[in-house]
Amino acid sequence: MEERADELVRAAAALYLDGASYRGRSPGGQEEILPGGMFQYLTVVRQQCLYIVQVIAWPL
Repeated sequence: MEERADELVRAAAALYLDGASYRGRSPGGQEEILPGGMFQYLTVVRQQCLYIVQVIAWPL
């Protein structure tokens, strides 16, 4: 899951090149479902941050 979170951060950085001066709406909360579980995250473009809000691992 950590690798996927890193990928999301890189994708957001590429999509919003100058986040501090961005004037549109932030994408808000989203979720990513993976084979081993899922996590919810929040992208705040003007703060140039991606916050992992919750991580849920599926039972093995």
